[in-house]
Amino acid sequence: MAGKIPEHVIEQIRSQSDIVDVISDYMQLTKKGRNYFGLCPFHGEQTPSFSVSTDKQIFHCFGCGAGGNAITFVMDIEQLSFPDALIKLSQRAGIPLEMELSSEQTMSNSTVSKKEQQMREAHNFAVEFYHHILINTEDGEPALNYLLERGFTQEQIETHQIGWALPNWDTLSILLERKGYDLSEMAESGLIIQKESDGSYFDRFRGRIMFPIRDENGKPIAFSGRILNTDGEDAKYLNSPETPIFHKSQVLYNLDKARASIRKVRQVILMEGFIDVLAANRAGIFNAVATMGTSLTPQHITKLKRLVQQVTVCYDGDNAGFEAAKRAAQMLNEEKIKVEVAVIPDKLDPDDYIRTHGQEAFKNQIIEKPHAYIAFMMMHAKRGKNFQFENDTLQYIQEVLETLKNNTSPIERDLYIRQLSNETNISQEAISTQLRKIAADNVKEKKREQSTVNVSSTQMQRDRKKDATDRAESILLAYMLHDVNIVNKVLREGNNEPFIHEEYLSVFVRLTGFYEEYEMADFHRFVEVLNDNDLRKIVMDAALLERDPDNGEAEINDCLKQIEKRRLELKIEELKHKQKEAEKMHEHRRALEIAQQIIELSRRIKMGV
Repeated sequence: MAGKIPEHVIEQIRSQSDIVDVISDYMQLTKKGRNYFGLCPFHGEQTPSFSVSTDKQIFHCFGCGAGGNAITFVMDIEQLSFPDALIKLSQRAGIPLEMELSSEQTMSNSTVSKKEQQMREAHNFAVEFYHHILINTEDGEPALNYLLERGFTQEQIETHQIGWALPNWDTLSILLERKGYDLSEMAESGLIIQKESDGSYFDRFRGRIMFPIRDENGKPIAFSGRILNTDGEDAKYLNSPETPIFHKSQVLYNLDKARASIRKVRQVILMEGFIDVLAANRAGIFNAVATMGTSLTPQHITKLKRLVQQVTVCYDGDNAGFEAAKRAAQMLNEEKIKVEVAVIPDKLDPDDYIRTHGQEAFKNQIIEKPHAYIAFMMMHAKRGKNFQFENDTLQYIQEVLETLKNNTSPIERDLYIRQLSNETNISQEAISTQLRKIAADNVKEKKREQSTVNVSSTQMQRDRKKDATDRAESILLAYMLHDVNIVNKVLREGNNEPFIHEEYLSVFVRLTGFYEEYEMADFHRFVEVLNDNDLRKIVMDAALLERDPDNGEAEINDCLKQIEKRRLELKIEELKHKQKEAEKMHEHRRALEIAQQIIELSRRIKMGV
């Protein structure tokens, strides 16, 4: 039965959802003093400015201003409506919600469009349909037997809801139409294809083992289909295209299921393909994720940085895999992530290695014995070079020194310089001298870059600097958030617009409406009903301000006076503009009247408003 979630249930869910535990499900937090800090998931940054307070049960980013409590964090990070976020947290806390929400209520605050919601629901239906065909029908038996022969367990097939797409041309298309889905939207979602000749539709995936691709919240958004018979001309794997709900550059396969293990071991195994991840799972490695048919991207790294500070790259052992591993390792290293590379011999991929040498060998000899970043880069630089040739020797030394110049300790530099000397018969002194020159040039370049950044940073700080009126509005709002009587007092005095800036007025209007319904001050509940992130930032900034309760009335009056003073100053500026216009038009009487108004307003300012 559709209905509204009772307030006492909302409070129970909030009180049993510790904000540090909730946020730690999505990102890495480090305790410093009484609070926890991490890299903000809502904007790119190198230095943690995202703070979580256990005492106040709120989060706040000092960089972008994002803030709220456990419920609003889930709303923002997963782009969920308030009811959907409550449902997720209620399940996490083990609190039953004895009701269903109407679709209107569920979607009321969601940033996901109705079309995208339909695409997601259709993908969920397709997952269940394909999985049913594989597990429960004779048509799926050959595919099921193939998976079992390849080492897939029944549990793994069930857990990942692997399925089978029938070889028929339009099985899924017909079912989607019967369920009322718009077929043009389904084509846009990648599940089906429209013929150019007659406009009819047919299934994209036919006669393939279906591997669902999920977002980091576990919702299916795409598929990869593997053909059974590889003798024909069809591609071995067929992946969903880019769609409104599936962007390869942002998706890490298995992140939803790996997150708990990642948090436990504080490390990620990064692989090239989802089949490798599934093979690693069978070997007892559950912190593995993979990119989806694309190179590692900055968006992928942003997701990883939220969770860990250490990544082990485990790509294919062939030449292409070696090159891809180098690029990925460099990108991760540049982002100050500790990176190691697990090298697979004999040009095998992880899945082939496991089937050839066994799960224990993969775990003990490959994953648990990775190469340090610099050691791997030296291994890569050495490939294809002959030190009998001077150019190869010099190029090798240069490539290694370019790696050594950044973020290496004196011990590491000494170790690798000695190794370089032994390999190339060049003296350690000569190599050290060359490294110092490269490092000095690098420092100069960084200083030039930093100079430019500092100018921009100073300008940004100047632009963001708050004046006395901004601070007065923040303090006044802070009192209003903690005491409904302040709002009532202001309204009784006839001040229906106690703020100057439009965004503060917008918050005030919503706050008065909130108090009409809830009657008591509760800024946690207020930010939950705000569906505007920018306004939520203003509320959280104000809620975090230190107030002086012992002198609250005087502080409020000072704020109101400062705001009114600024209001009069703006009015004077407007009147001066009108006065100039009147003088240009030779309207001397009107100009004189305006001058008298300016004098009166100026007198009020001098008298303290």
